Amino acid sequence: METRPDILISRQLPDAGLARAQEHFVIHGRGEQPMSRAEASASLADYDGVLPTLGDAYDAAAFQAISDSRCRILANFGVGYNHIDVAAASEHGISVTNTPGAVTDATADIALALLLMTARRTAEGDRLVRSGGWEGWQPTQMLGQQVTGSTVGIIGMGRIGQAIAHRCAYGFNTRVVYFNRSHLKGCTVPATRLGTVGEVCAISDFVVIALASNPATHHMINAEVLSSMRSDGILINVSRGEIVDESALIAALLQGGIAGAGLDVYEFEPHVPDALKTLENVVLLPHLGTSVLRVREEMGQMAVTNLIEFFAGRTPPNIVC
Repeated sequence: METRPDILISRQLPDAGLARAQEHFVIHGRGEQPMSRAEASASLADYDGVLPTLGDAYDAAAFQAISDSRCRILANFGVGYNHIDVAAASEHGISVTNTPGAVTDATADIALALLLMTARRTAEGDRLVRSGGWEGWQPTQMLGQQVTGSTVGIIGMGRIGQAIAHRCAYGFNTRVVYFNRSHLKGCTVPATRLGTVGEVCAISDFVVIALASNPATHHMINAEVLSSMRSDGILINVSRGEIVDESALIAALLQGGIAGAGLDVYEFEPHVPDALKTLENVVLLPHLGTSVLRVREEMGQMAVTNLIEFFAGRTPPNIVC
């Protein structure tokens, strides 16, 4: 009887993906917290493959801590894999896969939710009603910004950026401008490409960050970029927290450089600075971008498919390296 590969699943999967994985592999589970560097290193020595996810510490040091890797594949649950040092994995002969596509619509939806919540001050209004402080309708009460007919700037026009642009342009009749490091091919959304991030920020009512996290995008949204935004501008981030210099963002909010922010991700997640928590013009979500059962099920199936194909000697459909 053929021995089935030992696979560590770093966090609980939706039932359908877990059941399918159990049909093909010997599955080992663990807790619900991200893996430490020591745990990540140990997993490389102890298992044939690992299905990790956001926050699991597969950095360069985790790979360097082992002399020989039993693990042959990291089948990441998620499109973003900035928690995995891909170059180090490749040096150790370990393949890396991800789950693109499944997260696009759900993440675009949460971007629009944040945009609307921040523009129309809905979280602030909810707190007012719950506190008992609402005294009835007034002509000038909690005036916000109108999204329909506004200008939305998108930084990063990959799958998610284009899905956001589509919702804005066709759902809210907005003008869409964007920055992307490369020219788009086959984009069906009416949008204008500008030369720099600063140019996009300078003319946009709302700036939405939809970039992948990598060394080139780390702190791309810094004090200089934030200073180019309009004082009534609102920043939305649904990508990765480290793309925004959080200290610079807090300073811009406190000094009135920008009007507000809607955040689903944070630079040192899950830590959220108290300065952000106390600001009424900031909407904070607990990384809900892909928090839809159907989406998480699809992500799980994609990750398991990557494992199945790899151990069958075929190229996984979502190979990163």
